[in-house]
Amino acid sequence: MDQSGLGSRAIIGKFYEILELGQQASWPFQIGMEIPSDQESETYKWLGASPAMREWVGGRQAKGLKENGITITNKKFEATLEIDVDDHRRDKTKQIDIRIAEMADQVNGHWADLLTTLLLANGNCYDGKAFFATNHSEGASGTQVNALTKSHVTALTVASTTAVTPAEMAKAILGVIGYMLSIKNDQGKAMNRNAKSFQIQVPIALWAASVQAVTMNNLAISGGGNQDNPLLKFGLQLDVVPNADLDSTSTVVFYVYRRDGRAKPFILQSEEDVSISAIAEGSEEEFKNNRHLYGVKALRNVGFGYWQQAAKATLST
Repeated sequence: MDQSGLGSRAIIGKFYEILELGQQASWPFQIGMEIPSDQESETYKWLGASPAMREWVGGRQAKGLKENGITITNKKFEATLEIDVDDHRRDKTKQIDIRIAEMADQVNGHWADLLTTLLLANGNCYDGKAFFATNHSEGASGTQVNALTKSHVTALTVASTTAVTPAEMAKAILGVIGYMLSIKNDQGKAMNRNAKSFQIQVPIALWAASVQAVTMNNLAISGGGNQDNPLLKFGLQLDVVPNADLDSTSTVVFYVYRRDGRAKPFILQSEEDVSISAIAEGSEEEFKNNRHLYGVKALRNVGFGYWQQAAKATLST
């Protein structure tokens, strides 16, 4: 008899409960479009701007889908937890609960892991250029940049890259957002003109300064004194997300993503949502090996959506 009171059905129920709660707070869902899939791969030809209104001269001018799109192939992922039957029976300190909760937390972090790997690899997006690049060009857009340095946004200049201040981060974030508002679609129209909500993703080295930059009314400036926080004047909705995996590549690079567009910077493609199954009570595995197995499986992948709604910014002196 299971003395812990936590049988396989209860374990699975607890896993799904924690999984659902964690997904609601996960940052990938702010900047990624959830798109269901029913086959091995999906091709997205709709990426690009919809036609703008024009004077009716010479009949209608229809705009179709692109001949070439971006293709995302689903991958199979799994995680398996082994629980010894005797350890389970003896468990009075809720260690099994903790392991199951940790497993759900790991699964909830999977979309973030996939997106972080994708953005750091910086592969090609739908226009054939690297997602973060200095040479995007499409139709009437002209050459555009979303890999920003101080040559594009002067506010990315700081006194010291190892001691960035909240005032400097506030100026840098506002400068990057301002630059994003000027980005044009393939018809030469401002693509982000109605944008108000942004996610600021930062390495841990910039986290404290960034949080203060988006929350404090007054910011200390070099030489003494304070200034009004420029980020709080325009009704922007800003959320700072720390991502420890960014520190491994650079502590002076941060990312700004638009959250309130019809489409988003990334695609979260799911063919089969997370499921958990068990080989547990009364099974051959229990009889032969005195253990229960809990296996998680998902078929999914991520890809690039609109580069126009994402910016990589590098601070420098």
